[in-house]
Amino acid sequence: MVAEVGDADQESIALPAAPLIIDPVTDAVTDERAGEQAVAGRAPATVLRRYRRLAMALDVSSGAVAAVAATLLRFGSDPGVTYVAVAVLAPVLWVLAIAARRGYENRFLGAGTEEYRNLADAALVLFIVIAVASFVFKSGISRGFIIGFLPLAFVLTLLSRRRLRSWLFRRRLSGDGMHRVLVVGRSDAVGDLLEQFDREPWHGLAPVGVCVSGSHFNGTLPDRIRAYPGTDPRAVLRTVDELHADVVAVASHPDLSGHALRRLAWALDERGVDLIVSPGIVEVAGPRLSIRPVAGLSLLHMERPATHGGRMLIKRALDRLLGTGLFLVLSPALALIALAVKRSSPGPVLFRQIRIGEDGRPFEMLKFRSMIADAEDRRVDLEADNEGNGVLFKLRKDPRVTRVGTVLRRYSLDELPQLWNVVRGDMSLVGPRPPLPQEVIGYSDDATRRLRVKPGMTGLWQVSGRSDLSWEESLRLDLRYVDNWSLALDAIILWRTWRAVVGRSGAY
Repeated sequence: MVAEVGDADQESIALPAAPLIIDPVTDAVTDERAGEQAVAGRAPATVLRRYRRLAMALDVSSGAVAAVAATLLRFGSDPGVTYVAVAVLAPVLWVLAIAARRGYENRFLGAGTEEYRNLADAALVLFIVIAVASFVFKSGISRGFIIGFLPLAFVLTLLSRRRLRSWLFRRRLSGDGMHRVLVVGRSDAVGDLLEQFDREPWHGLAPVGVCVSGSHFNGTLPDRIRAYPGTDPRAVLRTVDELHADVVAVASHPDLSGHALRRLAWALDERGVDLIVSPGIVEVAGPRLSIRPVAGLSLLHMERPATHGGRMLIKRALDRLLGTGLFLVLSPALALIALAVKRSSPGPVLFRQIRIGEDGRPFEMLKFRSMIADAEDRRVDLEADNEGNGVLFKLRKDPRVTRVGTVLRRYSLDELPQLWNVVRGDMSLVGPRPPLPQEVIGYSDDATRRLRVKPGMTGLWQVSGRSDLSWEESLRLDLRYVDNWSLALDAIILWRTWRAVVGRSGAY
């Protein structure tokens, strides 16, 4: 959840201290040295084949469990011969639907949100096929069975794929299944791409060499990465053969474009080497990018961020609906917490602070008071011990926190009054951290984009390191969320927030 200056100085869900890195999609946790793991383990094709076989087996199992459960719920212990046959056939149809939506292709396995999106598409496709077949053949398949089978099969498959991803990441972290990557381009572009690969090693791309313009690489390379001069196709191919690379990653470069890039792709295809091209666009997720073929050219189209329109209306409706439901369900607990805060120390029950919301509009954010009443006045004496990131004031053992406040922060209970902010429409359940007015005054043009959506009770920044992150890193994560938010990403963040609260990961 969220907390800053004054009573909000301390974060309630601090995840493990740096240098831990947490992938927002896979829940994979590693450290800054993860990119330096050896790549001499099992071949990536071998690991992906095993991943695919396990995925298909788990998908069949999920479909079978869902079919049996739906049959029992709809018909009891005597469904009849017809629905016994349907229950046997349903898992096969489920796997075929996933395959039809490219759910078993290598490029989607264990990478990004596309794997999950393909599962959702498979459920929709199978529903449409069953509905059409039922109408055409007048089979009259029970709607209760379909309504029970498809959602349960989707959920079980989704959960099994998440577990399977964790297995894949552990294999890659140990050196198995890592693609040996040769990065090609200008020195600065190559450096940025190397940094990104090292930051997210769970994608299975391990750089082993670079081909750069000019005579040398302008920077420092780890011992495992060798630098070679020249970016023309012949130089690249020589280096591929020398390093036995599996993948060539081209950072946008004028010498490797058009026909030169096409010829390189042909030569790599003969060697069984994959080619990936970085367009130079950073922090933009795959769903916003698509290829538009025009006049024989493949043009990269980048969709505008979904900060308005139908999907945003759905997000806001869900915020109000879920926020209201949670507020009503938790009302007895809120009353008990308020009583405990009131008795713990003199002062108000709620801590109120002006924050800046969507489009720069100020609002009053609410929290249960977890510090003594004059906490702000005593902050000056503690500035020398600040453990924050340069923008936020943080102390792991803040003497201003009350005994009840310590418990509230440990379980993030001090954040619960923000549900009222969600009900009022000031905040969202998921979004960027709500900044203070003095922070916004010093915002750069880039940082101002954080204000294009409503701030959230939790968000990508909060579940990826929180106060252990630098200001630049936290800003990068907030901007990534603004540019790439989706309902699926919101669901993942809420799930990880719940896990962090229950596990009390690094709370202080």
